[in-house]
Amino acid sequence: YPTDTLLPGMKLGWDRTKNLNKTLTSWASFTDPSSGRYVFAIERWKVSHGILSTKGKPECRTGVRYSNLVNITETEEEISHSLNITPNVSSISLLQLTYVGILELLEFIGGERHSLFYFPNDICDFYNTCGDNTYCNTSINCVCIAGFQPGGQYAWELTKSKPRCLRKSQLSCREKEFKKMRNMKLPDTQYKILETKVG
Repeated sequence: YPTDTLLPGMKLGWDRTKNLNKTLTSWASFTDPSSGRYVFAIERWKVSHGILSTKGKPECRTGVRYSNLVNITETEEEISHSLNITPNVSSISLLQLTYVGILELLEFIGGERHSLFYFPNDICDFYNTCGDNTYCNTSINCVCIAGFQPGGQYAWELTKSKPRCLRKSQLSCREKEFKKMRNMKLPDTQYKILETKVG
């Protein structure tokens, strides 16, 4: 039960044999170690990822950078994320969920602290930032995907509503072409069919 910190050798996620989900829960404040409002949990969807929630509401979802830094195990018995145990006693890594809702991967080498990763990093890390048929680009702007254009009624500056991107032309079932998009976070896979071997 990792509380707010995951150490090497510990596992986050689902133990299916015990139906147990191990999560990180933030402290209430810098000096109060009671349970805070932020929880980082591993979802059981195909292609597992971590979701940072506030009071049960999803806020952020991990992406490729996070997946490259942790060990991900997906078997019939478990879906878990963990850190490597290194034989170097002068170096230790830990994953910590801070009281302000930042997930940070830290490395301590000879007593010096180094931040290897923190999440969320920018507005694009927040859950469903841009809305339907859009993506968050490298300039941290919401952009319509190819074949869609801004439309519909919304007032981005005046309200909290998200911009809408509408199809430019009618959908044709005869077209057999797919648009390849790189460096994108996968959509939620809870209700989706996902092909992981597409190159």
